[in-house]
Amino acid sequence: MVLALLTFLLVLSIVVGLFYAFVLVPENREQKALLRRLGGKAGAAPTSVAILERPVEQLSSVKLVNIVLQRASGVSGPLERLVTQSGLPITVGTLLLAAAFGGCVAYLLVKWLTYFTYLALATAPIGVMAPFIVVRYFRAKRLEKFEEQFPESIELIARALRAGHAFPTGLQMVADEVPEPVGAEFKLVYDRQSFGMPMADALKGMSERVPVLDARFFVTAVLTQRETGGNLSEVLDNLASVIRDRFKVKRQVRVVTAHGRITGWILAGLPPSLAGLLCFVSPGHMQMLISDPLGIKMLVVAGGMQIAGTLLIRKLVNVPY
Repeated sequence: MVLALLTFLLVLSIVVGLFYAFVLVPENREQKALLRRLGGKAGAAPTSVAILERPVEQLSSVKLVNIVLQRASGVSGPLERLVTQSGLPITVGTLLLAAAFGGCVAYLLVKWLTYFTYLALATAPIGVMAPFIVVRYFRAKRLEKFEEQFPESIELIARALRAGHAFPTGLQMVADEVPEPVGAEFKLVYDRQSFGMPMADALKGMSERVPVLDARFFVTAVLTQRETGGNLSEVLDNLASVIRDRFKVKRQVRVVTAHGRITGWILAGLPPSLAGLLCFVSPGHMQMLISDPLGIKMLVVAGGMQIAGTLLIRKLVNVPY
């Protein structure tokens, strides 16, 4: 046990040291160099740097890793899009490093508790997937917040059009008055068209960055009006009304499926929680499942059935609306 604990601490220190040496130190050096070029002080607040830098453009602060990820665009492209949509201030390289660190921690922890190598190897992918699950969670929350703010933003543009302002002015008003994430997306659209990008391309870029059906409806309505003409303010008011009605249906569906979702969480979490409790309360009772080959096979089969049942329950309670 002492050897396993020392091994765990050694690997943890190595991973943390590599992260500090190859990620934090280069980022701090670049920030200080940027502040010196701008005439600022090295100890200035990091908020002023965040406004000037665009960390999403770089896949990693380590040049070698950045080059490798740029060449492997088939893998880094979806990950970069995931990180961008989540709104987290991280890079693809940081996400991959966190996945590797999670896998090592899961392996060493299970190895330290059970002394069974195959079970530790089977648990390592869970630690690898944990950072991706966290990023996907923040992505889902950000998109949900975007959907909640979007009707108000559309109505703000419609009111600006009725007041006699141009459509780009309405975009600027949304960028200035609506908070993150809608304000940031509209600000990017406004800045791009201000610097020469066609309005159609700027709007299509927003629909690609934000995989929300309402955003695609908005872009389609604006582009159609720019080609065929019509009362855009009335179209945007109708679109905002439709989006609000969809929210009502969504909330009703969540109320109806609340019992099924709670039941699914209980059924999915009860067996692992009970197994973990028995490992501490009665270790001898669970020792046979860990040490005996038949017990390992039973655990693998039970884990597979548990995952299949969880996915099935999630599919049943996830009602499209």
